[in-house]
Amino acid sequence: MVSPTESRRAVVIEDDPDIRGLLVRVLVKQGFDVTQAGAGLAGVEEVRRVQPDLVTLDLNLPDLDGLEVCKLLREFSDAFIVMLTARADELDKLTGLDNGADEYLSKPFSPRELQSRINALFRRRPSAAADSAARSELQRATEVQKSLLPQEDIQVEGYDVAGVFRPSRNVGGDFYDWYQTPDGLHLTFADAMGKGMGAALIAATVRAVMRSTGLRHDLDTAFGSASKAIAADLDSSNSFVTLFHARLDAASGTVSYVDAGHGLALHVRSGGTVHRLPSGGPPVGAWAGTEWPQSALDLLPGDSLVVVSDGVLDVFDSVEDFTDAVLQATHHQESAQAASTAILALAPAATAEDDVTVVVVRRLPQEAVA
Repeated sequence: MVSPTESRRAVVIEDDPDIRGLLVRVLVKQGFDVTQAGAGLAGVEEVRRVQPDLVTLDLNLPDLDGLEVCKLLREFSDAFIVMLTARADELDKLTGLDNGADEYLSKPFSPRELQSRINALFRRRPSAAADSAARSELQRATEVQKSLLPQEDIQVEGYDVAGVFRPSRNVGGDFYDWYQTPDGLHLTFADAMGKGMGAALIAATVRAVMRSTGLRHDLDTAFGSASKAIAADLDSSNSFVTLFHARLDAASGTVSYVDAGHGLALHVRSGGTVHRLPSGGPPVGAWAGTEWPQSALDLLPGDSLVVVSDGVLDVFDSVEDFTDAVLQATHHQESAQAASTAILALAPAATAEDDVTVVVVRRLPQEAVA
């Protein structure tokens, strides 16, 4: 018997009113609070509103195919999805599971079989109280991570700057931060090892420490002192962080930077070529006493500095394929925001296993500045 404090929520997405009514009755009997929808788009919105623990999903819906609905749900929900359909062949079954369904039942189905399948699904998951606590921590971690993103707009004359961030369902330690300076801007891009609140708190520490070094003019000295301050916290948590920190001198277009184990910053040139900036050493916290050299590149009019997280790299079979895809997504885009959005699309939310973060710093062509 499920206690009131541990009530579970379910959404039934089914266009046949008789089957929909049967499903509602079965789920209510199992202790669920149940809402329902008769079409795919309405069902997606109901799941978004209710945040249920379980979804039953008909494959044949009047507006969207159930497989497409399943993919949409997996962009924001970790609810168990039980697919119900008259399509009984093996190909449809495998396709349904590949799109994110947890279970698959062919019509007509037995209510007792449905109950057994649902019970088996929930035996894989912790108690409702533990699940609620985990959700609460995940939500807090997401809030911490989003609070690390820059709040101020960047308006550097002659440049176009944009960033996008999409957390995974597990929440990692990705973040980017920028702020304007009299000479241009400072940019920090980091990924703390781990998931959940631990990674988010490490990322918060990294952001605070890197911001505290902003007044130091020597990038080598500033990064060295910052890495030592960060390393103490990383050592106690047995963690490390990849870190890319850059300073732009807007007048000259020179970008001075230090790369500690990140290795996913690219110089996209206006002529359609790309150079991936090499990492200058291991992640911060990996080995004590490490020093990272300062490097530099010149952004010419029309060039872009593109920094991405490994959530994009993971989509590709090789670094070369990844580099070429980022070039194609960036080149000929009309703005830094359009380029960021195009790169984000390389790692679809339905399949991405990690946070996806992109920052683009584009030097405007001379005719645009004039």
